[in-house]
Amino acid sequence: MDHLSSEPAVLTYLDHGATTPLRPEVAEAMAEVTSEPLGNPTGSHRPAQRARRLLEEARDEVAALMDRDPGQIIFTSGGTESANLAVFGTLAGLHRDGSTAAIVCSAVEHPAVLESCRAAALEGAVRLNEVPVDSAGVIALNALTDLVDVDTQLVAIMLANNETGVMQPLADVVEAVRRKNDATRIFTDAVQAASFVDLAEQTRGCDLVALSAHKLGGPVGVGVLAEWMPSGIAARQYGGGQERERRSGTQNVVGAVGMATALRFAAAEREDAAERVAGLRDALAEGLCAAIPDAVRTIAPGVATLAGHLHLCIPGVEREELLVLMGERGICASGGSSCASGALQTSHVLAAMGVADGLSRGAIRFTLGHATTPGDVERAVTLVPGLVDQIRQGS
Repeated sequence: MDHLSSEPAVLTYLDHGATTPLRPEVAEAMAEVTSEPLGNPTGSHRPAQRARRLLEEARDEVAALMDRDPGQIIFTSGGTESANLAVFGTLAGLHRDGSTAAIVCSAVEHPAVLESCRAAALEGAVRLNEVPVDSAGVIALNALTDLVDVDTQLVAIMLANNETGVMQPLADVVEAVRRKNDATRIFTDAVQAASFVDLAEQTRGCDLVALSAHKLGGPVGVGVLAEWMPSGIAARQYGGGQERERRSGTQNVVGAVGMATALRFAAAEREDAAERVAGLRDALAEGLCAAIPDAVRTIAPGVATLAGHLHLCIPGVEREELLVLMGERGICASGGSSCASGALQTSHVLAAMGVADGLSRGAIRFTLGHATTPGDVERAVTLVPGLVDQIRQGS
């Protein structure tokens, strides 16, 4: 009882980049799936046939929203598995003759992509080149072009950065890579961007695209890897040969329905939501920067970013201490990547951007989304500056 009474009465959730709260419509759709017996999609009886129908309807919907064919949609357990399958599956599918293979990725990729690329380079005869970025975290296109050669089998450039929200010039990337080596596969991590962009338009020309449901208001534990066949991707998970031999294992039908539903609502609301959320984000930025004059808005206005991202570096503050104090008052944010927000090491994204280590120690990522309200922004603007002062005064 004491533990419960210590919980904050008000929750101000500004961590949509880590996990976006489940949309009520998604919860309803998933509940409807389980309202009747649900079998294994590979079976032949009625509950199994129902499961297979629901799975394929979800696949059809995701494919249509991404402007892909249904056969190009692979359901996975989330963005991390999609990234690993994209990297290792591509190399296994194409690199069979013992020749040198090369991967190119940006220096600011999500750990699921960056560490997969680095592991691939350690495991086999694979050369990895990381593309530098400028002070805003945007890749250097000239450097990318120079790094792509006849051996380059995979280029991995994210659509938008998970920490800062910065958008990469993906259309220019596709054009540059195709000009240098038309056989190179292009993979983009669109996990963070999917709520706010037209996926079909923004990922056109990419061979592989990763999504994750819980960044869209869908359930945790389901994702998608869309591949533009024939990509030559090879399975990394073996068993019953589900997902057209590319990802074995009994499919998460309930999760797939949740994924499709979340993607549908995100697409339908995208333009209005982006405008509304960007306005709230800007109000949060203005309020916090006015109250904390030496706070640095890591990405300057004018740089293309996702509508919901606000990344601040606050001098004289350790991010973990501030996050704890914020959490005690029900204000939810993170210190960077949701996969490493509890770690004390310097963000590889900020390091690649040239942000000084002392400044990056005070990095805080606020991410807004479909559930964010003006009241959330007002409460954060009211409380966070006082917590910063408390830390600086050593209280």
